[in-house]
Amino acid sequence: MAADIRSLWDRLAGRPGGKRIFSLLLGRIVPYTGSIKPRVLELSASGARIEMRDRRAVRNHLRSVHAIALANIAELSTGLPLAYAVQPRGRTILLSLTVEFLKKARGTLVGSSSFAAPSGERDEDIEIPVEVRDESGNVVARARAIWRVGPVKRGG
Repeated sequence: MAADIRSLWDRLAGRPGGKRIFSLLLGRIVPYTGSIKPRVLELSASGARIEMRDRRAVRNHLRSVHAIALANIAELSTGLPLAYAVQPRGRTILLSLTVEFLKKARGTLVGSSSFAAPSGERDEDIEIPVEVRDESGNVVARARAIWRVGPVKRGG
């Protein structure tokens, strides 16, 4: 599946409406992620910028974006570029995700990550920080994802 994500992005991102189409397809490939209706703004082997609109389906009883929706965009902002970086020879497994919620999140939010891409040719753990910002540029959440990266296991 990771190779499909990479090839889809590479084919679609530069075309009119391509990022929107990619984002819709991503929601079908990864249904739970699709629940926040993310829009991939930038994707590379060293990071991503992913947008989530504030809408009723992602809100809590305080009329702000729910903590789990924030965690979802944080995880996607780390896992998607990491998968893009290591495929087709590598695989990724999330080991931990810690999220610090700094203020109520309202409006359109953007999760951003940046990291040195691993090769995926050997087993290693990589820690990726991510910030989620609101439309004013305020950081509403910070997260740290730890991923296990390694070669795709064949056979056995």
